Amino acid sequence: MPLTFTLDPAITPALRDGILGLWADVSNAGGAVGFVAPVTAEEIRPELVRHFSAMADGRHRLLVGHDETGEVAATAFFSFNTHRLMTHWVWLYTVMVHPRHQGQGHGRDLLAAAADAARGFDGIDAIRLACRGGLGLEEFYGSCGYKEVGRVPAAIRVAPGDDRDDITMLLPLG
Repeated sequence: MPLTFTLDPAITPALRDGILGLWADVSNAGGAVGFVAPVTAEEIRPELVRHFSAMADGRHRLLVGHDETGEVAATAFFSFNTHRLMTHWVWLYTVMVHPRHQGQGHGRDLLAAAADAARGFDGIDAIRLACRGGLGLEEFYGSCGYKEVGRVPAAIRVAPGDDRDDITMLLPLG
């Protein structure tokens, strides 16, 4: 079943808890979303609070995908640039699909919904995102229309002796 995507949903306790659960499950399944397994929802909570604070300030926007039961199944956060020479593109952060929904095309659907949403933002011409090397993410994003535009070798230290490239991808919206 397809996911239902909502831009700028109301932040309720159920949504907050759903995002926390999603983020923990994705992280603990090996997803590259800012944490390394094992991690708990409580360890993730301060980062989510920072995202919510940025949303309240108008610096971030949230796209959420719900499954047919109404559970949070996917997310992506948009981050707007504050530098006056870079306000024509947005960052896409915390791009997640729950492990139970992976392999069903929902990641592609999430990225398509994100591109559609960004096309509706005033003055936005492109989406940039960063991904962790070593997982094949750049190939996935590439298959969704993103182009690799930068790579910093060994910039992400997952664990001692396990450094990964920080890869920047770009999707022009024109």
